[in-house]
Amino acid sequence: MIRVLIADDHHVVRRGLLFFLKTQKDIEVIGEAKNGVEAVELVDSLQPDIVLMDLVMPEMDGIQATKKIKAKWPAVHILMLTSFSDKDHVLPAIEAGAAGYQLKDIEPDELVNSIRQIISGENIIHPVATTQLEETLREEENLPHVKNALTPRERDVLAELTKGKSNREIASSLFVTEKTVKTHISNIFTKLDVQDRTQAALYAVKHGLTEGSEIQ
Repeated sequence: MIRVLIADDHHVVRRGLLFFLKTQKDIEVIGEAKNGVEAVELVDSLQPDIVLMDLVMPEMDGIQATKKIKAKWPAVHILMLTSFSDKDHVLPAIEAGAAGYQLKDIEPDELVNSIRQIISGENIIHPVATTQLEETLREEENLPHVKNALTPRERDVLAELTKGKSNREIASSLFVTEKTVKTHISNIFTKLDVQDRTQAALYAVKHGLTEGSEIQ
């Protein structure tokens, strides 16, 4: 039997899922949660095989709940079942550890197939969500710092720059001359396609380039 936990803040949705899943001989719904906090608590006490996780819920959303569940119980599968298909929701869900991402307009039989496939080790993502992921990957490939990789020393300078340090302070921190720092900053501006220190700092924060040469 596949042991299922349903996590959704809408009672009607939970009832609908429960009603249909009860008709499946190989599936048992062992619990229901109306928010992310309850989902985490019930995973702890019931140990389901898979959680049907809503994305937007009170107290703790599906993303945070998924992160907590996967961190403590990595063997528990998470299938996101939501109304959102945009990349701002899809990417965080996949990064949090969800093995599947389906929209709530999915056909019941297709939902059951998704559950079975995930339990068998497959990742199941709705075609619309897949398109979003592909577009995001293409966008990332075209980012300036991907096309024009910074050198380890340039990353060090950029990391110091994001802390609001002057050229003299950066030079002191990295044990180089101010002239060297100016050269690195000029190269950074060119590679990142930015015009000034503020733009460079914002770019670094946005794309996770604030830890110097430790960033890979």
